[in-house]
Amino acid sequence: MFKEYKTIKEVVGPLMLVEGVEGVKYNELVDVICSNGDIRRGKVLEINRDKAVVQLFENSQGLQIATSKARFTGHSQQLAVSKDMLGRVFDGMGNPRDGGAPVIPEKMLDINGEPINPAARDYPDEFIQTGISAIDGLNTLVRGQKLPVFSMSGLPHAELAAQIARQSTVRSGDKFAVVFAAVGITFEEAQYFVDDFKKTGAIERTVLFTNLANDPAVERIATPRMALTCAEYLAFECGMHVLVILTDITNYAEALREVSAARREVPGRRGYPGYLYTDLATMYERAGRIRGSKGSITQIPILTMPEDDKTHPIPDLTGYITEGQIILSRDLYKKGINPPIDVLPSLSRLKDKGIGKGKTREDHADTMNQLFSAYASGKESKELSAILGEAALSDTDKLFAKFAEQFEKLYINQGFDANRPVEETLDLGWELLKILPVGELKRIRQAYIDKYLKKDE
Repeated sequence: MFKEYKTIKEVVGPLMLVEGVEGVKYNELVDVICSNGDIRRGKVLEINRDKAVVQLFENSQGLQIATSKARFTGHSQQLAVSKDMLGRVFDGMGNPRDGGAPVIPEKMLDINGEPINPAARDYPDEFIQTGISAIDGLNTLVRGQKLPVFSMSGLPHAELAAQIARQSTVRSGDKFAVVFAAVGITFEEAQYFVDDFKKTGAIERTVLFTNLANDPAVERIATPRMALTCAEYLAFECGMHVLVILTDITNYAEALREVSAARREVPGRRGYPGYLYTDLATMYERAGRIRGSKGSITQIPILTMPEDDKTHPIPDLTGYITEGQIILSRDLYKKGINPPIDVLPSLSRLKDKGIGKGKTREDHADTMNQLFSAYASGKESKELSAILGEAALSDTDKLFAKFAEQFEKLYINQGFDANRPVEETLDLGWELLKILPVGELKRIRQAYIDKYLKKDE
């Protein structure tokens, strides 16, 4: 039941104070009805006895508080969900942005989701193929996992996000969908994602939410939750495997800081609210698998590290909540290597659960460990050569240095259009290992060396 009040006392920027309210709840939606019939939306940010602070989704300019009234709707923000959302483009509030008709909802769902019983969670253990060797071969993505991408300003994380969205698939052949949320991006970036998905046909299995940089901060906070609510419906109501890509989480955290400052809350580290960890966890923990449900939600949050700093609160707290990280390298990007994934500091904590016989291939774990080891040794040899000169290297060191160069050139540097099946990635790893003496392949079982290492005659 709606409750309307004509007791709007003050509007300061995006915040509005309403007095004399009863039974109002935190996060409740509010319609502000102007004297000319225009309606502006907002939500309750704070309640103190009979006073409610409302955050407006739109600009408060021109709002006449003497003749306006606030209508409290009795529910929090909701999203109209349907399978017809696939192939559509929405704004950050779930309204169609592609010129199509509004979605006829099968359900109206609260965007804050429902808590998952921890005892009902199932362990992630199935491989998701992204077609990117640096991920599939070395930092494998597992269905139900949360695997963030840590980027730096100016690096092509948007292209990487689009590539993952286009190419990802489950090998079981089950229904697969992508929910893509772009938060705080420019109009040109939004158009890039739309055009890319349409050109490649990926739009047919994708739901795209785009929140632009000039949209209100409170909408930026809602956009990832809109995407996750859509993903939960497709996964747990429609039985689909859903990959959720959220870019850029840094823009989300900046919006959270802006709203926190408007509420005059005590700031935490670097000015971010003290509840940043909890707030991020309410999004990241909506990924996973549930026992008895066929569907699943896998999450790839992408964030730009301010000042390239891994200890900044946003990547730091994200690393605590998620199961690893994919780190992009500015040095690799300067060399012209794309995607510039730095495999050594990158980590997928669940990769061992999604690889092996029946999932990828029996030799996957051994070759992965050997490639990591050989690349690390090769980089050490190159650093030693830069300091002492190439003459200081042994013949084996020179081979490891050559391996590191070829590994970056052929294995990591595949471009943003190449889609490699995992078998091709594994075979490429064996080809590169031919550079090294067989005696140096100490992390691979002899049976696999005999079977897969075909030395050129």
